[in-house]
Amino acid sequence: MIRLLIAALVAFIVSIAIGPRFIVFLRQNEFGQHIREEGPRHHFAKQGTPTMGGLLILFAATIAFLPVSHLRLQALTVMFATLACGAIGFLDDFIKLTHRRSLGLSGRWKLALLAGVTVVVGLVAYHLKLSTSVYVPIVDVWVPLWWFWYPFLFLVIGGAANGTNLADGIDGLAAGTAIIALFTFMAMNVVSYVRSSPNPAHRNLTTLDLAIVGAALIGAAVGFLWFNAFPAEVIMGDTGSMAFGGALATFAIMMKVELLLLLIGGIFVIEALSVMIQVFSFKRFGRRVFLMTPIHHHFEMKAWSETKITVRFWIVAGLFCAAGFALYYRYYFAQR
Repeated sequence: MIRLLIAALVAFIVSIAIGPRFIVFLRQNEFGQHIREEGPRHHFAKQGTPTMGGLLILFAATIAFLPVSHLRLQALTVMFATLACGAIGFLDDFIKLTHRRSLGLSGRWKLALLAGVTVVVGLVAYHLKLSTSVYVPIVDVWVPLWWFWYPFLFLVIGGAANGTNLADGIDGLAAGTAIIALFTFMAMNVVSYVRSSPNPAHRNLTTLDLAIVGAALIGAAVGFLWFNAFPAEVIMGDTGSMAFGGALATFAIMMKVELLLLLIGGIFVIEALSVMIQVFSFKRFGRRVFLMTPIHHHFEMKAWSETKITVRFWIVAGLFCAAGFALYYRYYFAQR
């Protein structure tokens, strides 16, 4: 368990230590955020804020994870998906910066690259002989998907990456909610590790390694949040938000808790649903359900401060994650 503390502390220290110089580097090279014209007007004050801060998170987490990990395949797959989705986000951010616009990588290319990440994760899952059934807690049934489980993985990874991306709209929102979700997955793996055997020498090192990944990402994200808190000195960009989505999705896949991601990533689900509802309502009925989407912008338009929105979303995320952890403890352990 000391490995978890080391991973979290090293990631936090690295993130805090190099953060100021990294921000200066971004500012000197004019790697600044471009604000969408259709967004809230007061967001134009954020124009030029250094972006691609997700690179700081990924660097700190990787440096902290590798030396203390047992390099189990499941944990390496989570780290791969995190870095791969982060790379897709980086490409999106880089196109925005070089073309000096708020639109980056096309949706078609994003989906194609996310499909590539899914193929790798699917091959690992096949190698590990993970069940192609999905467990539904509460009703306590396993739903067999057979080969349809592999396309289902694309929905999980693509949905999570895009959901976290949509939440990255105000200072500290995406980072804080991701930390809460990652902490939940880490706690699940810690409990699984402790309960795997009464003898510490015989405990499941795979669950420990997964917990170490979570600890490293949490430490790096907390260090980043130090600079991302309102008013933000740096923005994570798609580099960070998509990386978080890849991490959360692959945690759920490797742990076989795919449906619990709907709760653990509840805020991201709400953000994505708000956009889908808004688009459907406007195209079908010519009306908008929300003042602006994603939904955090709706509350901004209702004159909520960014800090109030962020903290309240953190609270809701905590409640969702508590429910997810309770269901995991109650139903998933009952299967073992």
